Amino acid sequence: MDAQKEILKLRKEIEKNSKLYYVYDAPVISDYEYDMLMNRLKALEAEHPELITPDSPTQRVGGEALSQFEPVQHQVPLESLTDVFSYDELFSFGERMDSMLSSAHDYVVEPKIDGLSMSLEYENGVFVRGATRGDGITGENVTENLRTVRSLPLRIENAPQRLIVRGEVYMSKAVFEELNAQREIKGEALLANPRNAAAGSMRQLDPKVAASRKLDIICFNLQYSSGEAYQTHAETLDAMKDMGFPVVPYSHYDNIRDCVERIEWLGENRGELPYEMDGAVIKINSLAQRRELGSTAKAPRWAVAFKYPPEKKESRVLDIVVQVGRTGVLTPKVIVEPVRLAGTTVSAATLHNQDNIDRLDLRIGDTVLLQKAGEIIPEVLSVNKAKRPEGTVPFVLPSVCPECGSPVVRDEDGAALRCTSPECPAQRLRNLAHFASREAMDIEGLGISVCESLIHAGLLTSAADLYYLKAEDIAVLDRMGDKSAANLIRAIENSKQAGLARLLCAFGIRQVGQKAAKVLASYYPDLDSLMAADVENLTSIPDVGAITANYLRGWFDNPQSQHLIRRLREAGVDFTSHEEKKDSRFAGLTFVLTGSLQRFTRDEASEIIESFGGKASSSVSKKTSYVVAGENAGSKLIKAEALGLRILSEEEFVDMIQ
Repeated sequence: MDAQKEILKLRKEIEKNSKLYYVYDAPVISDYEYDMLMNRLKALEAEHPELITPDSPTQRVGGEALSQFEPVQHQVPLESLTDVFSYDELFSFGERMDSMLSSAHDYVVEPKIDGLSMSLEYENGVFVRGATRGDGITGENVTENLRTVRSLPLRIENAPQRLIVRGEVYMSKAVFEELNAQREIKGEALLANPRNAAAGSMRQLDPKVAASRKLDIICFNLQYSSGEAYQTHAETLDAMKDMGFPVVPYSHYDNIRDCVERIEWLGENRGELPYEMDGAVIKINSLAQRRELGSTAKAPRWAVAFKYPPEKKESRVLDIVVQVGRTGVLTPKVIVEPVRLAGTTVSAATLHNQDNIDRLDLRIGDTVLLQKAGEIIPEVLSVNKAKRPEGTVPFVLPSVCPECGSPVVRDEDGAALRCTSPECPAQRLRNLAHFASREAMDIEGLGISVCESLIHAGLLTSAADLYYLKAEDIAVLDRMGDKSAANLIRAIENSKQAGLARLLCAFGIRQVGQKAAKVLASYYPDLDSLMAADVENLTSIPDVGAITANYLRGWFDNPQSQHLIRRLREAGVDFTSHEEKKDSRFAGLTFVLTGSLQRFTRDEASEIIESFGGKASSSVSKKTSYVVAGENAGSKLIKAEALGLRILSEEEFVDMIQ
């Protein structure tokens, strides 16, 4: 079989199985078999790049990062809906329909998925453009990001010449929880809710970032079709499903009062659905009657969104427990008598921090009013002090970590209490993943999943254990084997020579990241001399303030830190500095990099600037000394010119660092 025929056959097979998986939830091959089909297609397209087309399943990750999103005029406006908040308001809508329509009419009820509304355009069955709703008339072109959504068909069979479908991009609850768990391990800010996560992901300028977020789409309206004329909304939903679109589930009713049955079912079961929903949509089914009814200036007259009121219930506090998160933050959690709330059984709720407990004056034995914040996270709204039993006492968070007994400190910029131990069991996964990360000890092959396997196997309790691992112990773990184990042992052994700067960064000391670690390593020849420095000595170093100095001293004085350092020393880890002493020609100067540089990445150029004592900034101001402008420089260059700043070409920058 020639390459072109095999490529076409593979694409058809992949598209068929994608449809079975995403639309019908009925896969007939395993994930492994699907991956093998995709890998074969990628290999063939790599050999024959002239055969790659935009609708190929391999093009899901998109191309280069964009500088901005282009505006898109919607052929059919993407209208919003009128909200109703009670059954009386819903029945009033039904009465309006009765008075405005002379003939019999029926309704369709759908869940209102909480995501980001999109217009999807197809020409001759090929996905050509996707845009956000925007103001309903003009949206933003996010085609490349939409290509990364695996449940969106890039090609549909037997399609009309032109087709426009409206859908909702969302992040499933499972993916949202997984993403936040990963962000917590990395010490990144947690995402607020799935809707914001989906919207933020879809507006990333780099499609590869959007691809990593595992977004989904569900379609709920046929905006335009140059093909068959449909009579009802239900027909269009069935037709879209047959074309390969994931389609919103719907129920059909003859009158408005019968719609209540489905609305109540959705409200009671929304906790079990894979996506977040913030209401139910009730629509006139007949497309001819929709055209007759038309729209107001803001919304169609033929549909409303029933919004569920936040459900609140009382329960009694059984206990208050303190958990230690993967970043060391102590989080109080209230344990309550189980109560059914917004579709799920709630037995616990977060209390956030000591300040919140004090504000509520919450005590064990109290009766509290609970609500799900954003229909997701249970929270305590208030305390019913009239029902407070005698003998209760205020609750105070512990002064030591409940997991390891180390002292806790309050963040200087917030209300969080944090464990200071480098070997705290609760922080083990996060600490190990950070220790092995690229900016720290750079141990290739030791990602989060491998760290998890090693921890679960009882092979790792702290970073020092890495240097005592044996290949035969690793080889028996899932997805490893002799070769992978040997490679990992080799990478761990190589990391012993990483040097002081990387080791300091790997320790995960508060406010001592990659940059601060390099500064410290340029002033101290080895770890022992740094450990001997007092706060006064440390604060004499540029860019090391009193807070950072105290964090360093506190970390080095912790017995668990000393135990970790002792074991690393015994394992042969190099404690000496590898930082080269360069001149300080850029001392006191601030550089801003903009556009695409040919000889360096942004990080490499920033490191060079900092190695000569300068500062690399991300924003242009009057205090900026130089702006280095590469190709396609944008708004930063314009601002620099307006301020009359000195602008350097890449060649001029290279001359300065020769």
